[in-house]
Amino acid sequence: MIFNNNTAQQTAELLLQINAIKLNSKNPFTWASGWKSPIYCDNRITLSFPAVRNYIRDEFVKQIEDKFGKPDVIAGVATGAIGIGILVAEAMGLPFVYVRPEAKKHGRQNQVEGFLQKGQSVIVVEDLISTGGSSLLAVDALRNEGANVKGMAAIFTYGFPISEEKIAEAKLEVYTLSNYENLIAKAVEKQYVSEEELETLQSWNSNPSEWGK
Repeated sequence: MIFNNNTAQQTAELLLQINAIKLNSKNPFTWASGWKSPIYCDNRITLSFPAVRNYIRDEFVKQIEDKFGKPDVIAGVATGAIGIGILVAEAMGLPFVYVRPEAKKHGRQNQVEGFLQKGQSVIVVEDLISTGGSSLLAVDALRNEGANVKGMAAIFTYGFPISEEKIAEAKLEVYTLSNYENLIAKAVEKQYVSEEELETLQSWNSNPSEWGK
């Protein structure tokens, strides 16, 4: 669920402007899930553009406080959301931790890095939600440490049914700054995509797990 329409449209336009959204229907990208895709969203690029990262930080701060109230801790999902998560935590004057995909094999063998006490309320910051698998692994890790995960705030979601089902099963409240629907609408409006590319994106979005096979 997006925080609001105005933020969703503005965020989509900024991602397009800095080329964080890449389109390539002839040589599709392969996601970590194994899916083939004509689109790739690389939100790490936002960190290289001060005006964009500051906008994202400020919107996260405002929307998190509005939807969830001020938590005890901000948690970033490694590695893509560590940078923006730190910016959000700093702006809110809160502690920050980050969550690895799995526990380290050496040292203290942590999966959650940083100081986190049982019972503390946590908002998870994520850069992107695709199938939802990695995002929810981070939530599970925090809950296993005794954290009270109040919700998740992400920059962007593709809005796939599989991710929405997983989020519902996890009993997690999730909001995003923008989503696929707003991105495509803005891409068409600003002529970032051709008619042929639009058809490809619509075809892919209707059945992403089977597209390109």
